[in-house]
Formats: sequence, C-alpha cells, structure tokens
Amino acid sequence: MALATREDLRNVAIVAHVDHGKTTLVDAMLRQTNSFDAHAEVDDRVMDSNDLEREKGITILAKNTAISYEGAHAKNGPIVINVVDTPGHADFGGEVERALSMVDGVVLLVDASEGPLPQTRFVLRKALEAHLPVILAVNKTDRPDARIEEVEGEAQDLLLGLASDLSEDHPDIDVDAVLDVPTVYLSGRAGAASHTRPADGSLPDTPDLEPLFETILERVPAPSYDDAHPLQAHVTNLDSSPFLGRIALLRVHHGWIKKGETVAWVKHDGSVQNVRITELMLTKALTRYPAEQAGPGDIVAIAGIEDITIGETIADADDVRPLPTITVDEPAISMTIGANTSPLVGKVKGHKLTARMIKDRLDRELIGNVSLRVLNTDRPDAWEVQGRGELALAILVENMRREGFELTVGKPQVVTKEVDGKKHEPYEHLTIDTPEEHLGAITQLLAARKGRMENMVNNGTGWVRMEFIVPSRGLIGFRSEFMTITRGTGIANAIAHGYGEWAGVITTRNNGSIVADRSGVATPFAIMNLQERMSFFVQPAEEVYEGMVIGENSRSEDMDVNITKEKKLTNMRSSTADTFESMTPPRRLTLEECLEFAREDECVEVTPESVRIRKVELEASLRARAASRLKNQK
Repeated sequence: MALATREDLRNVAIVAHVDHGKTTLVDAMLRQTNSFDAHAEVDDRVMDSNDLEREKGITILAKNTAISYEGAHAKNGPIVINVVDTPGHADFGGEVERALSMVDGVVLLVDASEGPLPQTRFVLRKALEAHLPVILAVNKTDRPDARIEEVEGEAQDLLLGLASDLSEDHPDIDVDAVLDVPTVYLSGRAGAASHTRPADGSLPDTPDLEPLFETILERVPAPSYDDAHPLQAHVTNLDSSPFLGRIALLRVHHGWIKKGETVAWVKHDGSVQNVRITELMLTKALTRYPAEQAGPGDIVAIAGIEDITIGETIADADDVRPLPTITVDEPAISMTIGANTSPLVGKVKGHKLTARMIKDRLDRELIGNVSLRVLNTDRPDAWEVQGRGELALAILVENMRREGFELTVGKPQVVTKEVDGKKHEPYEHLTIDTPEEHLGAITQLLAARKGRMENMVNNGTGWVRMEFIVPSRGLIGFRSEFMTITRGTGIANAIAHGYGEWAGVITTRNNGSIVADRSGVATPFAIMNLQERMSFFVQPAEEVYEGMVIGENSRSEDMDVNITKEKKLTNMRSSTADTFESMTPPRRLTLEECLEFAREDECVEVTPESVRIRKVELEASLRARAASRLKNQK
C-alpha cells in the first residue's frame, strides 16, 4: 500500500446559512480565474440555474463547478479547484450532507453583521463529523452594520462548543486542530479578500480573491489515494440529458475510470451488475466536456447506467469493494399529495390529472432527492410525502404545478415517534432577529405555540436576537403572522433540534374561514356587502364552488356565505348606486401561504393556473353533521 496525493486538484464545499453570500462568492471566483469566455454573457448568481432558485433568491440544489487556478500560488502549474455550492436553508440539509461526501474541506461563510445562525451550526457540525478541515470566511465586511470582530468571536465560540459536544460521541476528533481555523475576510460582491481584519463597513485591503485561493491551497488537503487500490467511486448526485439519459455524478476515491470500460455497479441491496461506461465527462466552469479517463479525487459525470441512484458505488469489475451508503437525517414534516378532486378539475386541456402520473412523478423525485420519502395511504390516489421541512415540500409541489400537474395537497403535519410508550414530536431551534419594539408581541406569539426562550441578546443597535426551542407544529403557519407583527422587518431561522415529548394542543390560527355555500361566479355586489366583516381571497368574476375557502373571517368560527349573489334589477336608477371604488382588493395567497393558512379540515387545490384552499368535505350539511358528532364526543 503506497499512499499518493494529487497536488493538481482540490475539492472544497462552500457552506453557510441562507443568504450569507455563497453563490455570489462562487461567481467572483469564476470571474477572477477567467473561467468564462471573453464574449460570454454571464448573469449574476450563475450557479442558481433553477427558475425557482432565481425567483426565491436561495440555493435549493447542491451544484459543482471546476475552477482552473493559475495565480501566484500555483507554483507547479494550474490547479483545478472543484467548488460545490450548497443550499443554506435547513429544509435542504440532505443536499448539504451529500455535498460534504464529495469534498476534502469546507469554506464556512459567515455574514459580518448577522453572525453564525442555526444553519451555520448545522453545516459546521456535519463538516466536523466528517473530519473535514474548515476555513472561516467572514463575508460582507463592507456592510454598514458590520461587526467583524464580534462575529469572528461568535464563530470561534461556536467551533469550541461543537468540538466539545462532538468529542464525547467522536473521541477521535482532534479538538486543537478544530480550533486552529484560518480566517479570511471577504466581500464576495466586490470580489475582494484579505488576511488582515478590515475596519467595520470597509472593503478588504486586497482587490482580488488571492488570499482566499492561497488559504484553500494551503489548508484543504490534496486528494490522497492508494495507487495499488482498485477503482472505487461514489454516486453523489444525478442529472439527465435528452441525448445521454440519466447522468451520475461521481467522486472517484481510488483507481482510474475510463470511457468505454466495463465496471461493477454495486446497488443499495448489495447486488452487483457489470455495466459499460458509454460517456465520461469532466467539468470546466459550468460546462461538461468529454474526457477519456479520470483519476482519484476527480468529480466526474458518467452515462450508460439507466437506473443508478445516489449512494451507490462504481467499482472495479474484477475486485469489487463497495463504499458505505450516504446517510441523511430523518424527515420531520409530512403532507398528503394526491389527485385533484375539486369540481373544477380538468377545466384546461393538457393538464396531468391521473393518480398514475402523480405517482410516477413522485417516484422520479425520490431518485434525486435523498431526504424525501413517499408512503402509501388508505386512498389509492393519494400519498404521504415526508421531508425535512415545509419549504422543501412546498418546492416539490410548486415544481409539479409548473410541470402541469393538478393536485390536492393536505395541510403539513409533523412526523411523530413512540419513545418508551410516549408520543414524541420534532422540535426546532428558532433564532429571531427583530427590532426591540416587537419583543413583547413575538414572545407572546411563540408562548401560544409552546415555544421556550433559551437566550436573548441585545447588541445595543436597536435589534434583539432571541433563541427559542419550539415544536415543529408550532412553526407551521408561524412565518406569515411573524412578518405581520414585525411589519416585514423581522428575520426568523429554524433548524432541527431533535425529538421531545408531545407538547399538547397548539392553536395556530385564531380566525375562521369564509366558505362558499354554492357554485357560481363571485360578484362585486356580494363582495361589497360582506367585506366589512371579512377579507377575501377571490376577486369579482372568479369561479367558485361549494366548500371553497374564499376568505378569512374576523371571528374564530367558519362562516358559509353566498358570494355569487347578484343585485336585483329594478326600474329605479341612481348615479352612485353601482360605484365600486370602495371595494377592498383581495389578498392573493402564494402556495406557501395557502399551506400555512389551511386548517386540519382543509386542503389546498393546486393547478398550473391557480392555487385555492378548500374544505376536505365540500358539502356544508356533511361538515355540520361531522362537527356536531365531534362536539357530542367531547
């Protein structure tokens, strides 16, 4: 056994909390290494290639790019740096875990104003558990409210706390090495970096990213391998091409992989099948190009294996040595997704309506999304989909909506466990940054949702940071109320905290629903007469049906109304009788807001054209009967 290293290669992941500047930093790294052609038109946040990623301004899928560095610190020729851009939102944690299996080191990005947040802790814990070296990068040093020295201290405290926690479960972790973390000061947007701490609100003193590249080359180890070891490669991601079919992204650990050769494909169930590599591709910037072979440490794309999935192994056909499968955290939130059963189903030609189509689409999603689960229910046309959080499931539903599916989506529920005969539910660690005048209202809101305050810090800037432990159930529907209370100024971030005992009944919505009592078209006359007592989600001339939720009541109980009532015409005329200037515009809810708003007896109808809330039981008489039965049982 002779260990060797590839000094011409580095594999690094950029990890951080959401909106701390990961994708913008990757943009700057690509531009400064001349990775794009001189005539190429390149958008900002070029790694966020998905439409939803651009709309929401967040990274959803982990993606890799290859940078060829030829700067002052590449003494023996060009060095390829494979950079993996990861999501910052906790709901897409499965993508982070998968990305860390591809790399040999991480750059931990921390906002110079906000400091370490829950997802920072999550990704840093995963990196330390994988024994990966960490580079601390304090980003956005030019923010007017930057507090660089304090944030650096908070990050060091976080490292110390995690190292001491992990040393109990992982005695092989070297705590001194963990704390010996180099710090680079950055402005990703300006493309500047420095080893020396700049003044708060000012740019680093070096006009380019050379200090960052130098630190990556020094601190991230070159891939090591045994030159006598047979081929071993891990499938870490999937893609597809209309010409090549399914494409598997591999991290090669040992040996060489060649185009056209026969290799062993080790499946999840342990079975082995010989397959041929029909195409082999390496990455340069954002494009893939054909290659004849790839060696240890390379991140490559291969084609020719139609049913390959994430976590499986490609090995030498004559000496099969499988790698351990990739493990991800358990899902905490579930929702029911099924065929659309509303009276307005199939109004538009070309929509995908059948249960078979929906099941095929969910099965396809399972192939590339390792943190998702699909379970059967007692209905043949509906399935329980479990994921990390509300946002991850809402993104799946939104993608299906854009692909032409019509769906009925149930209210998000938590995934419970039985521990020692007692019911346990998932809890979350919630961090809130808000102006201090909203402190009382937020505390009251979270107390009603069984939240327990763990910590509160006032930095003296008029803003307060509060930390709560809250049941995941209590955070369903929390965000819209929170934004209303803080008038859009508050920032809330949550991360999984583990399971705890069932917290009891949580009331997440105080106001009742306004429900249409018949099918027809909403009229201005009916809306004008009712709007004083309620707010509406529909506008005049919009089609409604019995059992459809058309607004929010000002009181706690549901109310059935006739929204289709028309004005009776008479011979009397008045110049002001038919003016509608005082009609209040409707509230148009997004898919996420609809899922938050829905109660236990409601669900969301999702079509490519519209998103509606409806009662699970459409007929008012049947709903009344069920309510009276429930009251008698109590």
